[in-house]
Amino acid sequence: MGEQTRQDQASPEVRERIRASFERQGLMAHLGARITHIAPGRVHIVLPSRPELTQQHGYFHAGATSAIADTAGGYAAYTLFPDNTEVLTVEYKINLLAPATGDHLEAVGTVLKSGRTLTVCQLEVFGVGSERRTLVANGQQTLIRVARPER
Repeated sequence: MGEQTRQDQASPEVRERIRASFERQGLMAHLGARITHIAPGRVHIVLPSRPELTQQHGYFHAGATSAIADTAGGYAAYTLFPDNTEVLTVEYKINLLAPATGDHLEAVGTVLKSGRTLTVCQLEVFGVGSERRTLVANGQQTLIRVARPER
């Protein structure tokens, strides 16, 4: 998707549905992640750096990197789903390209193909510092659309 699409915002109803669902995610709250951008087929999640998110060398842990990538892709897909549905990850693969360092990580999930049942997303995670933005992980994910359970 081009630079123009990056500027687009999802409708207020879709943004509210995504934010409400994201707020119910215990892991994202535990990590301290937040959604910073919601557009049709594209979601950005930021994860600020703190010692609890690192591995033994001081880099962001691959588990934290992967979790925000998976979540960004899931919500990117969810922006294109009907209101009476939910999203679940079927599978994802991530390549760790560089040590994940910086003031924060930014995960970007982008829909590559949205289908009636399965959706495929591209996952990118950037390490962001005051002077640099480095691609630290890249992956792909398949998601399934499911009916929203009655509550």
